[in-house]
Amino acid sequence: MTETADRPTEQLLDRFVDDLRPVVPLVAVWAHGSLAGGDYQPGRSDLDLIAVLERPCTATEEQRLGTTHERLDGAVPLASGLHCAYPVAAELDDPARPHLAWAHRELLHRPVTPVTRRELHAFGRVLYGPPPAEVLTPVTDRQLADFVVEDLRTFWRPALDHPERWTRDIWVDLGLLTLARATVTLRDGRLITKGEALDVLAGLCAPAEVVDDIRRRRYGTPPPADHRWAERRAGLTLSFLATAIGDVVGPPRSDRGR
Repeated sequence: MTETADRPTEQLLDRFVDDLRPVVPLVAVWAHGSLAGGDYQPGRSDLDLIAVLERPCTATEEQRLGTTHERLDGAVPLASGLHCAYPVAAELDDPARPHLAWAHRELLHRPVTPVTRRELHAFGRVLYGPPPAEVLTPVTDRQLADFVVEDLRTFWRPALDHPERWTRDIWVDLGLLTLARATVTLRDGRLITKGEALDVLAGLCAPAEVVDDIRRRRYGTPPPADHRWAERRAGLTLSFLATAIGDVVGPPRSDRGR
C-alpha cells in the first residue's frame, strides 16, 4: 500500500533520504505508522521511519547522524516529529534486540517491535531500496499477540500508578488508542489506524467526552487549554483504563490465585 502525504512532508522525506545516503551505509528506508497506513495528519502525526544499514555505524558516523538530524530539525519544522530506527540488516531477526534510533530529538536504542514489523509487511512504504519483504523476517501472529499483551501488562498498567502523567495529551491519546488497537489485534489479528481506534473506543464504553477530545485534537480544531478539563479527563481515562486493561490481560499477577 502506498500513501502520498502532503507536499511539504514529501519534500522532507526526499531531503531526509538524500541527507542520509552519504552519512551511513544505507540499505533501505521504509515508512510505517500513520504515514504509511493512510491516517497521516500533517503537523500532528509523527513520521515513523526505519533506515536499514549494511553494518553498524562507526562512532564518527553516529556523530554525523545526530548532526544530520539536528540540522534537519532546525531547518524544517515538520522534522521535529521525525523518528527513525537504524537496525543493521543482519541483526533484524530478533524483535527484542535494541537498535540505534533517533527519537524525541536524541539518539537512543530501542527495538523494532512486532507491531512495527507487521505494519511494514502489511503496508510499509518504501522510500529507498528494497521492500521489507526482501529484508525483514515476517512476525508471527503469536509474536504479535504476545507483544501486545506484554506491552499493556508491563508498560501501560504500571503507568496508571502515575496519575500526574495523565493530564498530558500524549498519555491520554496513546493510552486509549493503544488499548483499542490492542483489543482489535488480539480479537481479529489485524492492525487498525488511530482513526479506526477512536470508533472502537466507543464500543468499549470509553468516556465519550474524552474520545471526542482526542478526535478534535487529531482531526479538527483543538480546544483551548483548560486545566480543570485536563484534571477531569485524567480521572476519566485512568478509571476506564484500569478496568479495560484488566479485561484484556487479566488481573495483575500478584492478585492471581487469591
